Amino acid sequence: MNKALLILKREYLTRVRKKSFIIMTLLVPFLFGAFTILPAWLAMQDDHEERTIAVYDGTGIFLGRLENTEYTKFHFVPKEEYLKIREDLKQSPFYALLFIPPNILSSNRAQIFSDKQVTIDIKSLVDDKLEQILENDKKQNVIAESGIPDLEEKLAATRTNIQLETIKIGEQGESVKSSTEIAMAVGYACGFIIYMFVFIYGTMVMRGVMEEKTSRIVEVIISSVKPMQLMFGKIVGIGLVGLTQLFFWLIIGGAIITGVQTFAGGDPAQAMEQTQNLMNTQGVASAPAIQAQQQNMALEIIDMIGNLNLTLILSSFIFYFLAGFLMYSSLMGAIGSAVDHDEEAQQLMLPVTLPLIFSIIILFPVVKNPEGALAFWASMIPLTSPVIMMVRVPFGVPTWELLLSMATLIASIAGTIWIAGKIYRTGILMYGKKVNLKEIVKWLRYRN
Repeated sequence: MNKALLILKREYLTRVRKKSFIIMTLLVPFLFGAFTILPAWLAMQDDHEERTIAVYDGTGIFLGRLENTEYTKFHFVPKEEYLKIREDLKQSPFYALLFIPPNILSSNRAQIFSDKQVTIDIKSLVDDKLEQILENDKKQNVIAESGIPDLEEKLAATRTNIQLETIKIGEQGESVKSSTEIAMAVGYACGFIIYMFVFIYGTMVMRGVMEEKTSRIVEVIISSVKPMQLMFGKIVGIGLVGLTQLFFWLIIGGAIITGVQTFAGGDPAQAMEQTQNLMNTQGVASAPAIQAQQQNMALEIIDMIGNLNLTLILSSFIFYFLAGFLMYSSLMGAIGSAVDHDEEAQQLMLPVTLPLIFSIIILFPVVKNPEGALAFWASMIPLTSPVIMMVRVPFGVPTWELLLSMATLIASIAGTIWIAGKIYRTGILMYGKKVNLKEIVKWLRYRN
């Protein structure tokens, strides 16, 4: 056992001391945050470029009714000037040219010309303004024809905007504000991370075994270490490397979330009250109100993440990460010991990794229905349970299901390690023979 621990220590220290490991451990949380938060933040930022749009109204309905915004202006032009601008729009002082045809009421179509692609914000702005004017005119016509007094106010009073909040009742009867979307995101992220790490570090085990075998270093090692000790030390050492990386990512990620919460204001209830006051005093469209609303949304998301059973999620994540890694890395280590070339390894890897790939394929259906038959059975089958069960845990899984899944997985790991050990013991010193599944089955029948 001491020799296995020495191999474990060597595998672990060799990899965690690499510059690539240190750099990726420090950078990935920031890169992940940048790729997820930054695009959303940039999308919420206002476009401050001033633009003027020339408008020719062939109906006369919209004349003088397209209101300017802070950065987008509308300039109505007669038909002669419209034709002149259209002939040479690039040389004109206008960003774009809006043409409202005389038959817009029947065709519901208008055209906007520009020498470059019109931005989505400008297109949406023009669409909204044209639709609003036409809808108001149609509404006024209906009100006039109906003869009902105060019809517009009565219709406005019937509009109802419902915001559905999800409240989860705990085992002690306590009410906790939750979010289905947050649970979906957390579950999907946990399942995908396990898939990614099991695949990456399992492949790392296979590559390490193949390198030692093809370089004949293993012949020297085997002279003083049993094959099972060598396999155990390599698998557990590389697994601890992955766990170390995850540990630092959790610390850095937690620090980033805490920093965002502190920067945004800290208290969701207080932020909500401040936002409402700004809307009442300055109007909903004011920049301070919008900024406060965005900060309040970020705080509310962080608050709902905190309402999840993070202890259960984290402990389940560690278990399923280690269990999934042990099972798949054992099989991949056995594959690495049985082959001499990458081509042979790829052929044998396919049947081993198919269940792992299948678990990623069914991630979205499981997220949509975490209590369905597909989710239940996929979380019980050992080859898919490390990914699928982690998708279900944030939604709340019955204790007996979680324990049954874990027990089945542990029993399967014991069987997998026994199979991998038999293959490893025979294949690690076998060279120059092309191995297939039939040959591997024959190795399993060998007596020690």
